[in-house]
Amino acid sequence: QAEVIREGELEKRSDSLFQLWKKKLVVLTKDSLSLFPDGHKRTKGKELGFGSILKVDCVERTGKYIYFTIVTKDRKEIDFRCPDQSCWNASITMALIDFQNKRAIQDFKSRQELEQAAGTQERRLARAP
Repeated sequence: QAEVIREGELEKRSDSLFQLWKKKLVVLTKDSLSLFPDGHKRTKGKELGFGSILKVDCVERTGKYIYFTIVTKDRKEIDFRCPDQSCWNASITMALIDFQNKRAIQDFKSRQELEQAAGTQERRLARAP
């Protein structure tokens, strides 16, 4: 069970013809955003792993709401809105940036280790008779 950064309510625009706003219970962790349809965690939620999210985009403020879009790596756009003062968009953006930075550091270290291992192998081969 991942550590919860934030939990609360967000509204998601439905994919249906009428594009109605539906309230979701949202759980933000350091690795994902989970959406629960009925306001309870009893049902199976939809998990958006940060590995599949490209960015949080298109922030717009009206008097009452902040509207924002989560863009996935397969270019799917998921629209959300939250009350103006709740700053859900900022919480999600910061968690996503943190996740992406940690992944970039891991990738860099993995590449360095591979290069070092390849260099050691080359030196061994150079010394072989």
